[in-house]
Amino acid sequence: MKQLRRLLALLFAFSLIAAACGSDSDEADDGTGDEGTTETDEGDSGEDSDDAAEDDGGDEAAAGDGVTIDYWLWDDNQQPFYEQCASDFTAETGINVNITQFGWGDYWDGLTAGFATGDVPDVFTDHLAKYPDFVFADVLVPLNDFIEADGTPTDIYWEGLADLWVAPDGSRYGLPKDFDTVALVVNQDLLEGSGLTVEDLQDLDWNTTDGGSFEEAIAALSVDANGVRGNEDGFDPENVAQYGYVSNTVYSDAYSQTGWSTFTGGNGWEYLDSNPWGSAYNYADAEFTDTILWWRSLIEKGYMPSSDLLSGSGSDTIFTEGTAATMTDGSWKIGTWTGDDVNGAFVPTPVGPSGQRSSMYNGLADSITTASDNPDEAWEWVKYMASPACQDVVGGGAVVFPAIPDATAIAQEAHSANGIDVSAFTVHVDEGTTFLFPITRESPEIQRIMGNAIDAVLRGEGDAATIEAANEEVNSLPLAG
Repeated sequence: MKQLRRLLALLFAFSLIAAACGSDSDEADDGTGDEGTTETDEGDSGEDSDDAAEDDGGDEAAAGDGVTIDYWLWDDNQQPFYEQCASDFTAETGINVNITQFGWGDYWDGLTAGFATGDVPDVFTDHLAKYPDFVFADVLVPLNDFIEADGTPTDIYWEGLADLWVAPDGSRYGLPKDFDTVALVVNQDLLEGSGLTVEDLQDLDWNTTDGGSFEEAIAALSVDANGVRGNEDGFDPENVAQYGYVSNTVYSDAYSQTGWSTFTGGNGWEYLDSNPWGSAYNYADAEFTDTILWWRSLIEKGYMPSSDLLSGSGSDTIFTEGTAATMTDGSWKIGTWTGDDVNGAFVPTPVGPSGQRSSMYNGLADSITTASDNPDEAWEWVKYMASPACQDVVGGGAVVFPAIPDATAIAQEAHSANGIDVSAFTVHVDEGTTFLFPITRESPEIQRIMGNAIDAVLRGEGDAATIEAANEEVNSLPLAG
């Protein structure tokens, strides 16, 4: 009971953070957003909805007379494809699926209240930032016995994804359903006058000394209220009309899936001493603090929005309104930036001092709650969503990249048929330039402590010592168990 009370407090804290920060998914990630989130991870719809949208899984599900499984998700963009999966699943098994979709904040608020009362779904879309605390609160069903009994393969997914859902004692709490990576999004309409083309932005690099060709590019793309560009004499960094770059995450984010993490990763930095289930964070390392201080210089030079502007307007609004020319964002937002509002194109993240470009590798899975009265049927639904039968359907929807490589190829083909080149995202899995979302307990506390410290530095109210002190506080938490 003590563990459950602590979990509820942590979930409540996280929901406040998510509400204040938005979600890296409008993310989420999916992932597949992690965070801040995050897949933001994570992936996923970061918009709160006033009312949950429900579906009975299709006509077949409604007509079925078997057990009904309640399933929650937060991404309304993916919902139609999981409804199709549910319909196919019911036709095959006779098990009905009732799907409920919530916006990001409402989703976690609902789980917070539900775990206290037992009013939670049989199955829900889980996030890597949350599941460690769920595990230690004993509210999730281990899948090991089901997997062994059915001979369910766990090696059919992109390398590393399945391992993320295994706890320190070897218990598995999810099978991968998708993954996400990060690319640089370019508003092609804002390149005019900069001397740059999309092709010029394909192979950028950066460093913490002079910023490399990436800083040169975003300087050329920054324009003050008098029409002077950031690479021209007389540019006014205090009166900027168009920024060269915006991060699609608030600065008070300890994970920053779609923000500074692609740069710290490119500087050779790793979040943890070991991942998953590390026991110490490495925020005090010079590779991290040097990168954050360089980011602060971009704000001071007028190439990036201030913390106040970013937290007040939100990165999506800033980018959609043409107040920023480029933005790092996750693969779950491909459709957002190639729609009617923005003439978007995607280029790979810049190569860092390590000699490689870099992207967080996040992914979602589905978990079974211990409150379920039908764990066997819930497992059948979880297994089906993690199978080629469902992931091929999701891939064809061209919303996220499924976790199974063949289904990923279907998603790529669907994007290509729509005239969209998504290689800026998939290059990371093709070339092995990904790093894993950091998995430990105490995610909301880490968000609070380290997010505040990073934000203070980017506001000019702190320095490397601020981050070092916060890192010490974070590492005093029971991270690994």
